[in-house]
Amino acid sequence: MEFKRVVITGMGALTPLGNTVDEYWNGLINGVSGAAPITQFDASKFRTRFACEVKNFEPTNFLDKKEARKIDRFSQFALVASDQAMADAGLSKDNINPDRIGVVLGSGIGGLITFQNEVMDFAKGDGTPRFNPFFIPKMILDIAAGQVSMRHNLRGPNYAVTSACASSTNAMIDAINLLRLGKADIIVTGGSEAVISEAGVGGFNAMKAMSERNDDPAAASRPYDKDRDGFVMGEAAGILILEELEHAKARGAKIYCEIVGGGASADAYHITAPHPEGLGAKNVMLAALNDAGLSITDIDYINTHGTSTPLGDVAETKAILDVFGEHSYKLNISSTKSMTGHCLGAAGVIEAIACIKSVMHDIVPPTINHFTDDPDLDPKLNFTFNKAQNRIVNAALSNTFGFGGHNACVIVKKYT
Repeated sequence: MEFKRVVITGMGALTPLGNTVDEYWNGLINGVSGAAPITQFDASKFRTRFACEVKNFEPTNFLDKKEARKIDRFSQFALVASDQAMADAGLSKDNINPDRIGVVLGSGIGGLITFQNEVMDFAKGDGTPRFNPFFIPKMILDIAAGQVSMRHNLRGPNYAVTSACASSTNAMIDAINLLRLGKADIIVTGGSEAVISEAGVGGFNAMKAMSERNDDPAAASRPYDKDRDGFVMGEAAGILILEELEHAKARGAKIYCEIVGGGASADAYHITAPHPEGLGAKNVMLAALNDAGLSITDIDYINTHGTSTPLGDVAETKAILDVFGEHSYKLNISSTKSMTGHCLGAAGVIEAIACIKSVMHDIVPPTINHFTDDPDLDPKLNFTFNKAQNRIVNAALSNTFGFGGHNACVIVKKYT
């Protein structure tokens, strides 16, 4: 059986660097940090008091006020980004076959803010169970995919994927395979996350996973720097319109690039720490290359998982060297989390968008906040420190890894 080819025909994004794809991309190539003091709650007593928040977002600018109250922030993000992507792809209820368009979205945690607020309100009471009737429909992780399908009348395959911080990448892989197999003509895919809250920040602080560089938030996310001290929490949504090639051509769609493959693996090692030799990361990149039918020399840019944690950055670079060998030194490598922070379940899709734009424009966004070389990292690797670099990018690979040892990556390339 010959698989169908899959292309990208629409994009939408809400990120800490801007609330459209173009704003996000401009922030990336100009090395802008999205980190700032937290505004969504009083973080004065927390060990980490900053994050990469989506800024200037008012849901009632996009949703009816009554409707917005029934939807958690992570679903609000997904709806707005889906509106952008559908419009970008030239899709509307008037020109689609709704039974042939599906929605597959990822989120690592889902409606944590709703869950926290409802439980805290209950705890303040006398034990009488008074809960908002929309508590569960706001909180459950699959509801963003359901909301997007209802908003745009999409009746094809519809579900959610969760694999911690690899969630939206796994969602994209599922979307690719649904299209390859002819189960749909178009899949709306990606993911969203919004957990900057007392529970979210406090929980990750308790794990000692996040940076505590409160004196300089903008410089706190520093992947591959010797003095990195943990990740910076972010929030975001990214939506891609993936489309079977012949369907896209038949309707005259613009094609940004081709998404040619993906891979998934497990570390089977530890609930939070990566395999020290990067075994799972190595396996997932090999799987993606095999799925895409590409050789190591076909890849020009790797958007790394690069969370700014002491162990993760070292393990991933070991994996890159193991997979790509001498070609590793011809690659550009960068972690856009240095600018966006770690957007958890939405990280994969917004980083895939960075790869798509890199392939489109032949620019590699930088890894900002590099101050001191890490002696544990190979100095011959090009981490694209501090400034974007122009180069031909025919193909780019995006890595995302999650707690539980989940690894996923996708590869995009120029459409020819």
